[in-house]
Amino acid sequence: MKIALAFSGGLDTSFCVPYLRETHGADVVTVTVNTGGVTPDELAEVAARSRALGAVEHHEIDARRAVYDRFVSYLIRGNVLRGEVYPLSVAAERTAQAVEVAKVAQAIGADAVAHGSTGAGNDQVRFDVALRALLPGVPLLTPVRELGMAREEALAFLKEHGLEIPQGADRYSVNRGLWGTTIGGGWTHDSWEAPPADAWSGLAGSKVASEPRDLVIGWREGLPVSLDDSELEGIELVDRLGSICAEYHVGRGIHIGQTALGIVGRIGFEAGAALALIQAHRELEKITLTRTQSFWKDHLARVYGDQLHEGRFFDPGMRDIEAMIVSSQRTVDGDTRLHFEAGHVAVTGVASEHSSMKSELALYGETQTLWTGAEAAAFSKIAAVPALVRGAKEARAAAGWDSTKNLVAGKTQ
Repeated sequence: MKIALAFSGGLDTSFCVPYLRETHGADVVTVTVNTGGVTPDELAEVAARSRALGAVEHHEIDARRAVYDRFVSYLIRGNVLRGEVYPLSVAAERTAQAVEVAKVAQAIGADAVAHGSTGAGNDQVRFDVALRALLPGVPLLTPVRELGMAREEALAFLKEHGLEIPQGADRYSVNRGLWGTTIGGGWTHDSWEAPPADAWSGLAGSKVASEPRDLVIGWREGLPVSLDDSELEGIELVDRLGSICAEYHVGRGIHIGQTALGIVGRIGFEAGAALALIQAHRELEKITLTRTQSFWKDHLARVYGDQLHEGRFFDPGMRDIEAMIVSSQRTVDGDTRLHFEAGHVAVTGVASEHSSMKSELALYGETQTLWTGAEAAAFSKIAAVPALVRGAKEARAAAGWDSTKNLVAGKTQ
């Protein structure tokens, strides 16, 4: 029997290799899918760990471009933030990883496919949906979920077998990817508890950059294409911007919200590039999209993010939403200027040849050339018609005005 296992090299997937080998008498083939955020040395360590745990083969797939093109590009153009806070760092990566694992499983003729997700979180849904959709009829094995195993039990199992334990596995669960890093641990189980200081160690240097910095991002059809006039591919641009954000400790946060299973979960994250790009893109849209475009695009993009978060990427309706998002970005070209200071980034300027903000036509609150004062008065009078139709009594009630009393100069007479 041959089993293809989605393998990150973390505690849960490290447990799965010897367990599947012993329980099923199987040859375990590990598949590590690089979705960004890891170095060549770290990938080499994961491959070495796979061999040490007893896997017969190890496959390493570079899926960073797929993550950017197939997922991140829509998250940027959609300004997608879960709970208005979290940039879905993991949701896109898990689906991309499952797709690549399915490809390897088919190529090697695997008798079963497996992943190491627990029974509590969202990852199990994302892996399950993708693997079942892409490999119908192929058995799906999930040892950690099936056993209801706690991290302490997985640690004990590896110790008993004399196998290497991933560094830091007893304290934190860290997932690094192109679109950000997430940090889980005991502190996330209490909605009041703040993350320990060392939970962020390794994500950025301990010192924060002291000198402010401005950075210009160039945009074409809603996607970032340059940093300070240096044209870059999407992956490289996100990596470089992420490094700058890390220098200023920008992008750290905590998200709390409902999981796909309906319970409430909590996670820490550092996703500076994601948050900075979405913030800048949103400001550029404000001068390049109409009110109707913004309303419907933002509404559908939120649906898109929720569906992706909950493992429903393969729903055909998602392709329809993607088409609308892409169509809305035809004029979202231009530049945005970001200003970085310690722990803070702000969009201080936006410019586009498609801008609807034209000073030669009107200055807000001052002068205008598109209408006369009389026309403005007529417009304002007509704007009051709905309130007039409803009646003064209802309008006064809405304003908190007691119409049974006469009010003069703010005093009751």
